[in-house]
Amino acid sequence: MAKILEVNNLGKTYSSGNKTLKVLDNISFKVEKGESFAIVGPSGSGKTTLLGLCAGLDRADSGSINLCGQNLEKLNEDGRALLRNRNVGFVFQDFQLLPTLTALENVAVPLELQSVKNASKYGMELLEKVGLADRFHHYPSQLSGGEQQRVALARAFSNKPEVLFADEPTGNLDAETGEKVEQLLFDLNKDLGTTLIIVTHDIELAQKTGRILKLKGGRIISNTSAHKW
Repeated sequence: MAKILEVNNLGKTYSSGNKTLKVLDNISFKVEKGESFAIVGPSGSGKTTLLGLCAGLDRADSGSINLCGQNLEKLNEDGRALLRNRNVGFVFQDFQLLPTLTALENVAVPLELQSVKNASKYGMELLEKVGLADRFHHYPSQLSGGEQQRVALARAFSNKPEVLFADEPTGNLDAETGEKVEQLLFDLNKDLGTTLIIVTHDIELAQKTGRILKLKGGRIISNTSAHKW
């Protein structure tokens, strides 16, 4: 199968005063197209940093990342932004909806920015898939946390991304609501054939993916099929 993400010998350090902190050390792995993949590990293990690098939101200090057939190191910031807009979707723990836009507008805006015809129509179809067609005119402040995350899911899939990055997608939700959001995430992923890469501390969520990569102290300590956990 085709590789949608290839990470080779990745390293990242941060400086704080006169101290240098190595957050990621010699990280290498590959993700197949259409695969669901979880990155787990304790707080401070480098999970979110790794996700940001893989998505082209930040630059590594060493190593290389190939995403959707493009070498991120060779792209300037505009090139990275274009790659994300065309090929990548994001779901964050804190939803990151625009508060002055309705649910439908939040979903449709990425499409409108790409001059997609019938953006609102497709946005409504996605809201229907996540069970919120009747709340399309509500603003984020009028929605529960679970509803906001469902809008965020619809928005993340709006550009039919090749790969979706999810950072603790159920971290701010209660267990029951989190389970519903997880099911929607995997259902949409399956329907649209998207590659799913999840950062999570929730082992039960990680075990619903096909493969789990575990970090500790910025290093990979295991990379194995989820059913072996």
